[in-house]
Amino acid sequence: MAFHQTPFDHIGVWSPPQRLLPFLQGTCFVLIEASRFAVTSLLIVLGLPLFAFLFLAGWDLGLLFTQLGNLADHYREASAIRRIAFSQDLQGVFLATSLGVLLARAPRFLKRLETALAPAAPRETDNG
Repeated sequence: MAFHQTPFDHIGVWSPPQRLLPFLQGTCFVLIEASRFAVTSLLIVLGLPLFAFLFLAGWDLGLLFTQLGNLADHYREASAIRRIAFSQDLQGVFLATSLGVLLARAPRFLKRLETALAPAAPRETDNG
């Protein structure tokens, strides 16, 4: 008979209460879905400028990189105030685009969460 018990003596015996398990599963599901939603939204926002610039360049990569080089040269030659203003403009456009994408995708995301987390309706058996 053991006179001293450690917290590790009951590891194999303990299990979370049954009412806690669905809560933990739902929380993990929501966190996974929310991170998936955030990552895909970020990838959409980051891909939109590439799509727009390729569209404006007529899908010609050579022309696209020529224009990007021209933009880089103008940025390098600009004064510090103009660089800061350009940087702030880019940040504002990024935030506005991110917000627009999130708002456009949010209803579908919330509907998907609602249907996935809704309790299952009890099935009625037809014995007749």
